[in-house]
Amino acid sequence: MVEPIYDYQFRLILVGDSTVGKSTLLRYFCDGKFDESCDPTVGVDFYSRLLEVKKGVRVKLQLWDTAGQERFRSITKSYYRNSVGGLVVFDISNRETFDSAPRWLAEARSHATPRLPRFVVVGHKADLESRREVARADGRQMALEHGCAYFETSAR
Repeated sequence: MVEPIYDYQFRLILVGDSTVGKSTLLRYFCDGKFDESCDPTVGVDFYSRLLEVKKGVRVKLQLWDTAGQERFRSITKSYYRNSVGGLVVFDISNRETFDSAPRWLAEARSHATPRLPRFVVVGHKADLESRREVARADGRQMALEHGCAYFETSAR
């Protein structure tokens, strides 16, 4: 009998406006590389990563990177289904992306049926501190209001 490669498998989605860095974040997480010239996602891209969460317990993450452009919304909504959660990403140096994050969260939650998905709000591009338009306190408060954890990071 062949032993399975992983014990559990979870589908996670990344949502947020175009150019917030969802693809760059995923590429760094999965491949350990920062890509300065990242093309916009068309529809949905798929990544996966195998993690050992504790000795002998392996989890496969299916990571769905959704396009942030409005014209792809009807396509990407179908990929939310059966997700256990994901990341709502905004760019700390672009206030508009932060302002639209609650809309992304609501949309993802409403289409991720039949589960009750869990989300984390991520302030991305933390390396752009000098261009910050969203205070950490604002990010934490918005996440708290929506029952989410909050983190800031940078794929750089």
